[in-house]
Amino acid sequence: MVPIGSVPEVRKNTLLGLIAILLWSTTIAFSRSLTEQLGTFTTAALIYTLAGFFGLLYLSLQSGGITSLRKLPRIYLFGCGTLFVAYITLLYLAIGFAANRTQVLTIGLINYLWPGFSLMFSIPILGRKAKPLLPAGILIAFGGIWLSTYSGSNLSSLSIISGTESLVPYGLALLASISWGLYTNLSRRWAANHDGGGVPLFLLASGLLLTVFRLTSPETAHWSQMTGIHLAYMALLPGMLAYILWDLAVRKGEIILVASLSYLTPLLSTIISALVLKVQPGPALWLGAALVFIGALVCKISVEELET
Repeated sequence: MVPIGSVPEVRKNTLLGLIAILLWSTTIAFSRSLTEQLGTFTTAALIYTLAGFFGLLYLSLQSGGITSLRKLPRIYLFGCGTLFVAYITLLYLAIGFAANRTQVLTIGLINYLWPGFSLMFSIPILGRKAKPLLPAGILIAFGGIWLSTYSGSNLSSLSIISGTESLVPYGLALLASISWGLYTNLSRRWAANHDGGGVPLFLLASGLLLTVFRLTSPETAHWSQMTGIHLAYMALLPGMLAYILWDLAVRKGEIILVASLSYLTPLLSTIISALVLKVQPGPALWLGAALVFIGALVCKISVEELET
């Protein structure tokens, strides 16, 4: 299959996807600080409402920016918009319903299944023909994600059967990861040949829906100058810019390469969080890092020839 657009353009958009991955990798460290100060739903509502507002403001400053939204296919706006809002909302609901930080780590693990779902869904949605190595690469990468996070997790058959942990947050996180895997591929299918994107609208819709959840959930916010700085960073970079860059990457870049590189997100996130939050990584992290890298490499090799 020939990539959409010229080779330099495709490579540029693929690079934008990598930048999005790097920005997302800082999310956990700064989100943890914010949620401790503001509360889960207050944090999420502010981040995505501000991100959507700034995104629409940016579009309004571009020539034909706002009007370009009208040219996007409705199936993309409503279909991908629904999946986008579902992903953000389900993930933060899962975090909000988590009983403790240990359960949040497990929810993060389940959320990071989305790169595998992206690759698997690309087969029926985009007509990819995977080599036999692809399932092995996905399993290896999943194993790395599991290993790098499981040491701090309480997810076990015994704890679930005994009822000491609720299945609801895990189910919500799983639905979130499936939603993002579908969004990644359907964005490519429905809007690859169109300029612009609906991400600012999707972000604003997510923020407004999360505001509704915030209004029904009592939370106490404690503000400081540093809290404001972290909130501005999250809204502008991981919240707005990263999603816009990712949307461009999956619609106009090398989607298989971008999806494969996204396996590095949990690894980079763990490393950055360890540095920022001053947490000492254990041996399981480094072994998990090796498995994530190997798995991503196998995934890329298994479909590399299909991108030319």
